[in-house]
Amino acid sequence: MFLTITTTGTPERPATDLGFLLHKHPDNAQSFTTSHGVAHVFYPEADAERCTAALLLEVDAVALVRRGKGNGRGGAPDAALAQYVNDRPYAASSLLAVAIGNVFSSAVRGVCKARPEAPARTRPLRIEVPALPARGGPDLVRKLFEPLGWTVTAEPVALDAEFPEWGASRYVRLVLESEALTLSEALRHLYVLLPVLDDTKHYWVSAEEVDKLLRAGDGWLPGHPEQKLITSRYLSRRWSLTRQAMERLELVRLAEADDSEVEEIDNAVEEETETEEKPTPLAVRRREAILDALRRSGAARVLDLGCGQGQLVQELLKDPSFTEIVGVDVSMRALTIASRRLKLDRMGERQAARVTLFQGSLAYTDKRLKGYDAAVLSEVIEHLDLPRLPALEYAVFGAARPRTVLVTTPNVEYNVRWETLPAGHTRHGDHRFEWTREEFRAWAHRVAGRHGYDVEFLPVGPDDPEVGPPTQMATFTFSAKEAKAA
Repeated sequence: MFLTITTTGTPERPATDLGFLLHKHPDNAQSFTTSHGVAHVFYPEADAERCTAALLLEVDAVALVRRGKGNGRGGAPDAALAQYVNDRPYAASSLLAVAIGNVFSSAVRGVCKARPEAPARTRPLRIEVPALPARGGPDLVRKLFEPLGWTVTAEPVALDAEFPEWGASRYVRLVLESEALTLSEALRHLYVLLPVLDDTKHYWVSAEEVDKLLRAGDGWLPGHPEQKLITSRYLSRRWSLTRQAMERLELVRLAEADDSEVEEIDNAVEEETETEEKPTPLAVRRREAILDALRRSGAARVLDLGCGQGQLVQELLKDPSFTEIVGVDVSMRALTIASRRLKLDRMGERQAARVTLFQGSLAYTDKRLKGYDAAVLSEVIEHLDLPRLPALEYAVFGAARPRTVLVTTPNVEYNVRWETLPAGHTRHGDHRFEWTREEFRAWAHRVAGRHGYDVEFLPVGPDDPEVGPPTQMATFTFSAKEAKAA
């Protein structure tokens, strides 16, 4: 099996820098022993203007049978006689992906001691794979690579050029071109997507593969539109591993969102001018509304679910009527920032006893959340995919069951009032949805009815007569029947 990587350059940044990035000198042909054969690296062309590195993997068919997964299959798909006749020596597969990871390990990690600044630079790249198994055809190839910034050419390979009526095989000739990616990104894309397209692996898939997938997918897999398919195929459709990987990818996505400043989430706030009186930021108004609602509820022990960097926890600590305050977030980085904001390491013993911060996901029930007077979900629900929202509903309203729950979320109708927010855009790039007032009320009434709460709604911010307030808040309280039972 064969792969080439080509780049172009200038006298100031010669194309032969590719040799430094790959840690393979263009003047030398090198060979490396792998568990299933020998990998050869050589350069068909290498000058300042254009440089091509080739990776040729010679597969040891006997080793493949002896070490492959399954009963004599050697990792080859589809046939009982596949250990004797198969495409493994010729078609790009997980064998080539493993060779990329082993032979170009430093380049995959983005490390270059000779030119430390070079790995971070984007450069013109052209990658060619003459024979790539593509279960899903050229359309799937494009769906996988185009969202990553590649221009994709995937030409079906005929079953037999002498008999065109036989049609196309499941192989394609793949050409990828981009000027906006680093070499490390390109190699990590190949490392994951080659076995995904082949839809099989030549070795047993263990729990370690989840870590490999997340490392190679760092920075691109959490937001890929085909994330679920990629994860499932890469892990050989082992459901337990796929579920574990998907949960960790979701935590990565939520952590990245939570690491944003709260004010950034309201990214449509209008810019002020020097002649205008400085308006109260919406984030501040939201915290004030939450504090007022908590005081009216008589809550003393409060959960801040999705506490982020601790702004609300900080305000709660200023009021001695809140005797116990717990901040929960999926992001350790956000919790570290919250701890610094609150100066927990310098806080007096009595004050420190009032506050606790811990990591947790709201998609799962957690015994630590039970027994509190109130819980706050401030600008949290819109960061969840809608299919995952029922899990949060049960974790909070069904399992934790605080007497009062406050939920705030953007009112999408108000977005037309933000002059700086382009039409059709959400207020934050990570928002999976933004609801109208009617949609939010319908959801809140369903949740309240299902779990024995009453609910009322309050505006946060200026209540526009046409489109309503910028933020909408629902206050859930135990219904009279539930309160009596409690």
